[in-house]
Formats: sequence, C-alpha cells, structure tokens
Amino acid sequence: MKKHKFTLIKRLVAIAIIAILAAPPFLLPADGQTRLDPVLAPYVEQVEQAVENGLRFLMDTQNEDGSFPGRYGRAPGVVGLAGMSFLAAGYLPDHPVYGPTILRCLEFLLHCQRDNGYITARQGSDKGMYSHAIATLFMSELSGMMAPEHQRRIDQALPKALAVIIRAQNVDKPEQHQGGWRYDPTSRDSDLSVSGWTLMALRSARINGARIPAENIERGVQYILGLQDREGDAKGGFRYMRDRRGRMAYMTVQTGLAVLCLQLTGHHDSEEVAMGQRFMLERYLNLAGDNNELYGLYYYAQASFQSGGELWERFAAWMYQRYLPRQRDNGSWPQEQNTPAYSTSMVLLSLTVPYRQLPIYIRDETVDE
Repeated sequence: MKKHKFTLIKRLVAIAIIAILAAPPFLLPADGQTRLDPVLAPYVEQVEQAVENGLRFLMDTQNEDGSFPGRYGRAPGVVGLAGMSFLAAGYLPDHPVYGPTILRCLEFLLHCQRDNGYITARQGSDKGMYSHAIATLFMSELSGMMAPEHQRRIDQALPKALAVIIRAQNVDKPEQHQGGWRYDPTSRDSDLSVSGWTLMALRSARINGARIPAENIERGVQYILGLQDREGDAKGGFRYMRDRRGRMAYMTVQTGLAVLCLQLTGHHDSEEVAMGQRFMLERYLNLAGDNNELYGLYYYAQASFQSGGELWERFAAWMYQRYLPRQRDNGSWPQEQNTPAYSTSMVLLSLTVPYRQLPIYIRDETVDE
C-alpha cells in the first residue's frame, strides 16, 4: 500500500472547525448558513450540558497512559471511541482543556501498534479487529488536525493499520464470508458487527486521501448486502452472519449498522437501505434494555440522522428522552461491558450526531427534501 497522504480539504475542514469553536457546537454550518437541527432544538441546552459533563468524566478518569478504568478500558477500541467523543463535540487536539486527553488517546494507540501494523492491547482484555478498526478510524478522523510532530507519527502508523484491514479482507474465505471481516486478522469467516467498523475505517481513510482501492470497499458493501432478509417477519433487517439471525433485538442493532455503512458508501437511495429504514422505524424500541443497547444506540443515531425525515425525528426524540435523564451525577452513563468509558463514549457519540463534526459522518443535506 502506498504511503497515506492527506487532502487539503481535510486540513481546511480542521481550520473551519477551529474558526467556529467560539460559537456553541450545536450551531451548524450547512449550505453557508448557521442553523440548528430542528429535532435537537427542544433539548439543546440539556444536550450541551450533558455532553460537557460526559467529556469531563472521560478527562477526569483517563489514566496517565491514555487508557481508562474498567474491563475493556485498555482496549484500543474503547480508547479510540473516547477520543472520537471529543472530536465529535468539536474539540481539537490543541484545545487547552480537552486537547491533552485527545493526545493521550493517540499516544496509547500508537504504543499499542505492533510492527506489522496491528493495533492491539499490550495487556488486559481486547476485542481483536473491533479494537483495531476503531483505533484506525480514530486516527483517520484525527489526521489533518494535528501539529506536525504528531501528524508525522500518524502518517507512519495509519498506512500500516489500513494494510492490516486490507490483508484481513483478502484472506481466503468460503463464499458466504468473502468481503467481510471477523475478530482476528487471519479469520476465515466474517460477521456484520466487525465488518461495519472496518468498512468505516476504510471509507474514512479514502475520504481523507488514502489510496484505498474502491474494490475493497465494494466487496465489503456486497458482503453486507448479502446479509439482508428479503421476506418474513424480519424483512429489511440484517443478520449478524448469513446463517445466523440471532435474537430479534440483536438483529435490530445490526440493521442500524448495516444501513449506516450502506449510506456512507453511496447507497443512500437504494431499495436495500429503504427496507432497512422501515425495519428500523418499526423496531428501534427493541434497543431498550438489550445487552447491546448502547452499541445499537450509536448505530441508530448515526443511521437515522443520515436518513433524516420521520426516522430521525422519532428516534432522536426517543433518544433524548431516554438517555439524558440516565446520566449520572459524575457525568457518566450506566456501565455496559463493565467499562464506564465505553458506555459514556457511546452515548456522547450518539448525542453529538447533529453537531456534524466527524468528517466520516457528514450528512447529505438534501435527505429531507
């Protein structure tokens, strides 16, 4: 893979974000005008305060090496999610309060990268390719916003991390698993959950100027399309694996992920996305109380915002009403996976969707027309 290069556009985006930091982050630059997402409007003060409290919690509980307490607090994926939470709220590495926290996240991930490019925990629990993909996505989103000395280190680390993802996809696999990814870089099977993160990491890097072959992204898309149910009680939903639907609640989670990935790869107006959106509209209440509730929340928030219209209006109102009152006094949200930094980051990344700060999730503003 050729050396990763970064576009002037990304750097200009970073400059533009710096320019608007003096304004509240929920004031959105769209079509040359500053406006507030109408669905967010009734909750905007609560959301802004909740986000700041959540970020303070992450900052205050971060370990010196950049990791966090809890079972998966040393997993690169959790550290990457925490770092992206600050970026999603509009804060950059040079911010006087939150900048050091972002940089410690980066330093931890760079330390976790092995010589072959794989980003994995040096000690403690890990999540394999989950962690690698999320860490890669964080570095890709961060790139172009860094001081030269840190940018040089990302320029060295990111191409190697992307190469791991490409090699993992190219492993010889049975037909039903081709194009996807699984827990280990050498796995011969695939699942939707891991594949979603890896595909988003590739897409982010490609937007950012990396020479990611379009073929690799298209193969990932085809794998995801092959997981959709076309009839029956789960019509429009996406399976975890082609031969494994699992619980309907978990299929609900996976459908949000699949729809988001298809939207971000240019399939916004496809029939498959439309079917998935109908499934999401009918099933989003299944997320409440599920073991993977916050994982599903993240994907539903992103995918419904990309969708706009009734799906975003109904889901966003439910999201604000459900999760704002659940924030604890210390700024965290109740633990999922026994890792408070994980649960807090997932809610923060969901609440900040309308802020439009992460380039990978920029929405086509014609979706509501």
